[in-house]
Amino acid sequence: QVQLVESGGGLVQAGGSLRLSCAPSGRTGSTYIMGWFRQAPGKEREFVSALRWSGGRTYYADSVEGRFSISGDNAENTVYLQMNSLKPEDTAVYYCVAATRDYWRTDRDDSYEYWGRGTQVTVSS
Repeated sequence: QVQLVESGGGLVQAGGSLRLSCAPSGRTGSTYIMGWFRQAPGKEREFVSALRWSGGRTYYADSVEGRFSISGDNAENTVYLQMNSLKPEDTAVYYCVAATRDYWRTDRDDSYEYWGRGTQVTVSS
């Protein structure tokens, strides 16, 4: 089974940009959907973005629409999250996720079988 590893997190000033990457570690199998969730301390985990390989359809939470952009390489099961115009409210641990089935509800955490350990994103004011 594939294991996901995130990278690219860090500290950035408000208005700045970061690009997160997610790559598989170990055996790489087929994935149908990959995406990102995030969670701040004491807060609920929330959906950020997802990419359905078939057709290349993308999905975004309202809070990041227009600022974040998801992309990836299906052949390598690799996904990226370009984050622009970052706000302090974006501060969280960002988790990469992958689904081995084509689920309709891309914003549900139980749609994804594989999770990374997370990468910290901190946005200062």
